[in-house]
Amino acid sequence: MKNSEEAEWLALREDDGRAYLLQRAPGEVKVKGLGRFDAYELLKGYSEGDRITVGQKSLTIVKPSLPEARRNMARRAQVIGAKDSGFLISWMGIGVGSKVLEGGHGSAGLAMHLANVMGSSGTLISVESRAEHAEVGRKNMDRLSEVLPEFPDWHLIEGNISNIGDTVVDKCGWLDSAIIDIAEPWEVISEIEPLLRAGGRLACYCPTTIQLEKCWAVAESNGLIVEWAGEMIERRWVKASRGGVRPGNTPIGHTAFLLIAAKVAEIEEE
Repeated sequence: MKNSEEAEWLALREDDGRAYLLQRAPGEVKVKGLGRFDAYELLKGYSEGDRITVGQKSLTIVKPSLPEARRNMARRAQVIGAKDSGFLISWMGIGVGSKVLEGGHGSAGLAMHLANVMGSSGTLISVESRAEHAEVGRKNMDRLSEVLPEFPDWHLIEGNISNIGDTVVDKCGWLDSAIIDIAEPWEVISEIEPLLRAGGRLACYCPTTIQLEKCWAVAESNGLIVEWAGEMIERRWVKASRGGVRPGNTPIGHTAFLLIAAKVAEIEEE
């Protein structure tokens, strides 16, 4: 975390929303898109809300948050974007103090959204089977932990999510939510279901309909109730050159099918 004002994180924001993260600390740094400079000397005399010129760019100094951190994240694996992350967080009721399991950490796209809403009282357990992806995701989360005012108790486990039961019990006892984004999510549903509290929810991120169908069947066979299944479609609008607005030319269509299932109490036998 930040130890002093000199080490605080700031973002230099272009008017179109692009942003560059840097720390107010002495020493030369290289910022992609801006070049090499001593950030402490560059920012001397400036504070949040000021406009500064760096090279040919006119930028506003702002306090960084999740959007600036995501725009500057390193990427290796494809990430779950804002439209799907936001929907999952809202529908599954994830918030301050939640206990969440993330299967398939990748570059931390989803984990960054989760950490942003969970607060310091939350527990997030991320599992990644590929070391090269875990390395990138850890770097993104480590930086986010210095940017956000609160950060959950976060654990990154490199290995197979099928073996995560003991870790969950040790770190938080049980789960409010589990989000599974691996090649064959239906293979681990039976392992994750016992870790959910009554009323807890499990979500599967499925790029194809075949994956969705398999997850649906396995979720129900494990006693879970499918509450929602489908896809989120995003289409931006832009200003037209002759006035008015119209759909943009680069809509974000299908990214994946989402399945959300809830754990309910067993039927009482008479």
